[in-house]
Amino acid sequence: MATKTHINTHLAADSARDFWRREVYFATEGTYSQFAYDSEVEIEVNMDSTAQLPLALTDGAPYSDEQEAITRRELVQYTPRITYETAMSGKALRPVRVYADGIYDLFHYGHARQLQQAKLCFPGDVYLIVGVCGDESTHKYKGKTVTSEDERYESVRHCRYVDEVCRNAPWVVTMDFIRDMKIDFVAHDAVPYAAPGCTDLYQQFRDVGMFVETQRTEGVSTSDVVARIVKDYDDYVRRNLARGYSAKDMNVGFFAEKKYRLENKIGTMVDRSKGLLNRWESRSKELILSFLELFHRDGQIAFPSLRTFLNGTPVNHALTDQVNGSAEEQDESDFYDETPSGSGSDDSEYNSEMVVSGDRK
Repeated sequence: MATKTHINTHLAADSARDFWRREVYFATEGTYSQFAYDSEVEIEVNMDSTAQLPLALTDGAPYSDEQEAITRRELVQYTPRITYETAMSGKALRPVRVYADGIYDLFHYGHARQLQQAKLCFPGDVYLIVGVCGDESTHKYKGKTVTSEDERYESVRHCRYVDEVCRNAPWVVTMDFIRDMKIDFVAHDAVPYAAPGCTDLYQQFRDVGMFVETQRTEGVSTSDVVARIVKDYDDYVRRNLARGYSAKDMNVGFFAEKKYRLENKIGTMVDRSKGLLNRWESRSKELILSFLELFHRDGQIAFPSLRTFLNGTPVNHALTDQVNGSAEEQDESDFYDETPSGSGSDDSEYNSEMVVSGDRK
């Protein structure tokens, strides 16, 4: 249930300044209301008491040519310009608008970390605008990409650090573009980036104090990802053929396709053979143990165990011992009770001799 919370800024000016950053936007039926910081103003905000922790966004960042981004931009008071010192102090009167641009092909965590650095480059609120270069300029100045411009736009706008995406961003950023987008700072790594007519297109922003340096993530780049794919090219082709892709889909020739399919069949046969060997190994251990359980310690055969071994079922040791024990007792009883045919004292004498003879043995 939503509750209303009153924040009296003149009673807690410093905490209110840190919390509101002097500029708050509220989305109300598709419109935006701007509240500039005023130490004598009481701000009333609708807050959900059951959702105090920040949650992940449910929508991607808007594009610069969409109404949502246009409205936000029109509400920005761009003059006087925010200086680097003011931004670093956290006392800017509105969110600092930072611009980062790139191609962002095969969007990976190195890209995400670069945008995270741009988002956190100042202690106050930062509104991050990301320019994504289109296919025409990218193919002309950089080369062919794996993903199309639309795929790259969508990848970037769903990064959690991005507030706005500029589609088909200019390859060379000019001051006119900076003013039109109301950008305060440009974020990029320190490596000089050559452009037509200049050795480093970001030098002009360094000269006027509008440059923010970010760090590259070592060990990952779009070129590294492509190199991994090329290195294991055969494995990926075989995998995709097994998944139903055609040779035409992957630009594979007729003989190459036959070779990959044959390798897939051989691999399948090898895997099946390994599985059969593993199952036979497990079964052979069971057969050996069952065979050994056929014999008692005195060398006699346990007949229930023999029947179990032949049937291929586990041996019940308790039942086997019980049956064998009963059989031994019965054999001993039959041995002592057995007498030859006849009558009288001759029979008794014969039994006595048998007992004596049995004791000697």
